[in-house]
Amino acid sequence: MTEKKEILDDYLDNHFIHRSNWLRAAVLGANDGILSTASLAIGIAAATDIREPIVLATLAGLVAGALSMAAGEYVSVSSQTDVEKADIEREKIELKEEPELELQRLAEIYVQRGLKNETALTVARELTEHDVLGAHIRDELGINEISQAKPIQAALTSGAAFTVGGILPLIVTLFLPLKTMEVSLYGFALFFLIILGTLTAKTGGSSISKAIIRITFWGTVAMGLTALVGYLFNVNVG
Repeated sequence: MTEKKEILDDYLDNHFIHRSNWLRAAVLGANDGILSTASLAIGIAAATDIREPIVLATLAGLVAGALSMAAGEYVSVSSQTDVEKADIEREKIELKEEPELELQRLAEIYVQRGLKNETALTVARELTEHDVLGAHIRDELGINEISQAKPIQAALTSGAAFTVGGILPLIVTLFLPLKTMEVSLYGFALFFLIILGTLTAKTGGSSISKAIIRITFWGTVAMGLTALVGYLFNVNVG
């Protein structure tokens, strides 16, 4: 048992897929935190030359965004969990009512993956004897420990990541000169996004250059359009 655990630990150390759930939520939260609060601040800064409305709007966007991200992730992932639970309950009934048919379905799955008919049936029988429900959940429904939905983890990760990302543009609005506020917000936001893209790529074992290009391009588009809206309305607040 200890040897199997060591093999699994070595596998997880060398692969990154087990990080996909929390990494997705963290990246989405931090990216939204930086981008949405910076874009909001740029839009307000383009429409006023007073610091207070910019700071207030950025702070409000940070708080509302963090709560919205956490709630949205929880509801979304909880829906996925409900679907998974319903499928598992349905599978339990099918295994009880039609065990032979379910065995054949499991064998067919292994045939499609490349095993010969006899080998597939043998594997299906042995896995059924060991853990029939576990075998069908994993191989027929495609649910495993890595992909299984975790609503609370996703909600907390997204909310915390959004807060961290959103604090960065807020600091810019508090301390940097008003005359160059839009440029400063854009520059720092782009810098933060590049750091985020680099960390994401390293954590996930993917291409750093692709992550940086993707995150900076869409970040520039979002902030540019928001600044344009601010200039078009050009409302002098206060």
